[in-house]
Formats: sequence, structure tokens, C-alpha cells
Amino acid sequence: MSAQTQTSYLTPQEYLAMERLAQYKSEYFDGEIFAMSGASPAHNRVVANALTEINLQFKKRPCLVYANDMRVKVSPTGLYTYPDIVALCGPPRFDDNQKDTLLNPTVIIEVLSDSTQAYDRGKKFQHYRTLESLQEYLLIAQEECHVEHYVRQSGNEWLLTETNDLAAVIHLAAIQCQLALADIYDKVEWSE
Repeated sequence: MSAQTQTSYLTPQEYLAMERLAQYKSEYFDGEIFAMSGASPAHNRVVANALTEINLQFKKRPCLVYANDMRVKVSPTGLYTYPDIVALCGPPRFDDNQKDTLLNPTVIIEVLSDSTQAYDRGKKFQHYRTLESLQEYLLIAQEECHVEHYVRQSGNEWLLTETNDLAAVIHLAAIQCQLALADIYDKVEWSE
């Protein structure tokens, strides 16, 4: 989350009304809104690549994948946020008839940046872990080949595996997909 916040307390309904008319996306938590910053070319490339790979594997299956414009409500904590990628198999549940706030993601993928990586690994993941539907959480670095894969074991126990091997393949068992790091990082340019 960015440090830019609204000064007066907003209800979730006030936030949603404002957000649906806003030109820029903002997260919401505990009565405050937090402006989101733009993404780098590498970030956008990684998101596009991962989204494409998952979407291709979802053909003719009752599964959906959404890009970073699908808001997710973490109902147990009250956080409204925009993950980079959200995927689920089965019917989506939405917060209201607008169908722009998802309640039941199975997999969430965040692409890390310098300004968000501590939040994505820490407080944001703490919020996400309260979602009963969430089974897997993937953090993908954009500045180097590195992926962290968290898998729910039972209750609130999570198993972390990570790799920096471009030949590795991540198995997302909860949605029956494979993500090859070579595909995720296709055409992503890293500075030396």
C-alpha cells in the first residue's frame, strides 16, 4: 500500500461508490483509502505472461482468471485490494450485484516491486491467509528470476517453496495448472 491516505473515515460502501467512479485504483482498509501506483514494463510483462498461461490451461474448464482490475474483498479483515492475478475453479462469489469485488479466490499471484514486496510478503499475506478459499499464494520477482510459492497445508499452516531456476515449473494444484518460469519471464528484460 502506498502512504497516500484519505484523511476522513470512509465506510466500505462509501469507498466502493468512490472507487467505481475513480480514474485510479485504491485499496481500502479500516476506513482509509490507499492510492496504488503504476507498474513497470517488467511487472506488466510478468502479469501478462502468467495470466496468459493460466487462461490457456482453463479452456473448457469451469475456471476463471482475472487480471489486476478485479478487486478482492478479504471479508474477515475488511481489506479491499487488487491482486495482480486471481484464479479460481468453480463459481465466483461477488460482494454485490456489480460483480467487481470477488470474495473467493483460490490462487492469488502478486508480482513484487521494490515499493510493495515487504507489504506483499507481510501484512497483505496476513490478510490473504484469513480467506478460507485461498489455497495458494505466488510471489513473482520482476527484477530477477525468483518465485515464492505458498501452499496451504491445513488450517493456517502454509508451506513455502521457492526457486530461481528458469527451467523450473510451478504446479498450482488447487487450480490444476503448471507455470513454467521460462514462460512467466518470456521477454522480460532484467538490468545487469
